Formats: sequence, C-alpha cells, structure tokens
Amino acid sequence: MPQKSSKTPGDPIEPAGSGGVIAVTRALQILEAFRIGERHLSLAEISRRTGLHNSTVLRLARTLALSGYMVQREEGEWRLGPATGWLGARYQAGFDINNVVEPTLRELTQSTQESASFYVREGHERACIARVEGPQSVRHHVRIGMRLPLDLGAPGRVILAFSGETGATYEDIRRRGYHISMGEREPQVSSVAAPVFGLNWRLLGSMCISGPTARLNKSVLEANARTVMDAANRLSYALAGERSIETPKVVSTWHP
Repeated sequence: MPQKSSKTPGDPIEPAGSGGVIAVTRALQILEAFRIGERHLSLAEISRRTGLHNSTVLRLARTLALSGYMVQREEGEWRLGPATGWLGARYQAGFDINNVVEPTLRELTQSTQESASFYVREGHERACIARVEGPQSVRHHVRIGMRLPLDLGAPGRVILAFSGETGATYEDIRRRGYHISMGEREPQVSSVAAPVFGLNWRLLGSMCISGPTARLNKSVLEANARTVMDAANRLSYALAGERSIETPKVVSTWHP
C-alpha cells in the first residue's frame, strides 16, 4: 500500500539535497516572523509570513512553547517566550565583533588583492578598528586605531552620507550605495567604500579597500565597487540579522 505523505498541504516542499532538518528550519522561520517591536502575532499572520499551513504553525508553536521559546496569550495570539531573551543574552555576552569583521575583510582582500579596512565614527573623525593588509608589496598603510577626517576619503564620506548628511554628493552616495575617492586625503591613494549596519539596521561604519592610485584607477575601483558592497552587505546581515522591513536599501536609494 502506498504510504501517506507527512507533508501538510500548502507547506513549501523541502529542497532536495538541502542537508537540513525541515522541522528545525520551519521552527526558526516562526521565530523570525516576529519583527522588532512586535509584541504578539496571530496564528494566521505567522502562517502568512512564513508560508506555512496554520496547522503546521500551531504544532511547531506548541512545541516551542514547551521549551519557553513561545508563549500563547489568553486571546490566542502568540509572542516570543523568555527563552529567546536568554538565548540573545548569551549570544551578546560571547559576541566579539572582530570575529565577524576580520573574516569578511580577509575575504574581501582575497577577492580584490587589496588592503581592506573597517571604519567607525568617533565624533568628527573616523577610526580604523579592523584591517587586513593586501598581498601587494606597494600598498596604502593605515594603523588600527588611527583616526582620519570624515570628510576626506571614501570611508568617511560613506559614513557621513548614511548618517544623513545633506548635499548632492551625499545624495549620490546614498543612491549608489558606495563611494569612490581618488587622491582626496592623500594625493596618491584611492579607495572605494560601502556602509555597514548593525543591530536594528543602524549605521555602524564603513568597509573599504584602498591602495595606490597608480594601481587603483577609476575603472578598477568601479569594477571592485560591487565586490565591496557585497562584502559590506554580508557583514551587515551578520551583525543585524536577516532582511526585514527595517533593512535599508543599501544598493539602491536609501534616505535616513
């Protein structure tokens, strides 16, 4: 006799060869359905956001509730449980930003063969808090902890743009999602930078590659702009979480 399928009608089919456990994936989808600031959701809304059948959502929500990850209110709606808070607290206690930033910079250096840096705002300056040197013998040197002007160089301009600085230059940076600088701070240094966002999709800093203008001319910088933006986006997702309605449109038009 043919066996009955265990799948619920209306639920997405598990991708072939995914190597994952579909029940775990679906449970995580339910937890991630809650957006920042939302206190509770109806079963129907969770079902709509996850694409899962109501009965599947109910079964998984009840299972999560057994471990304190979800709680059902008297009105029938669901909210995240205290176990999710403890999980977040443990993550934050053991989180070191350099464990995420440095590998991303290293990947960017390997892709571009140029030095990669990560800058954050310190008052009216930008500070280099992470850097991976490129393999080239002739390169632009910056020390970790070094402070530089915000209004000179691609990394600083990007920070200003995505902090809400007004003017045509910064509107263009927000529209493109990156900025190219050639000889702006130092006559023979070029760079291309893109924004990086942290928790709640607030601007955290900027990521860039830099090097001598003789090697990084405009066409090379433009060719590498997408690579820098992709690396900055990957780092943003790692620091801020999955894409949501709060996610800035980094590679298109974004207005703070």
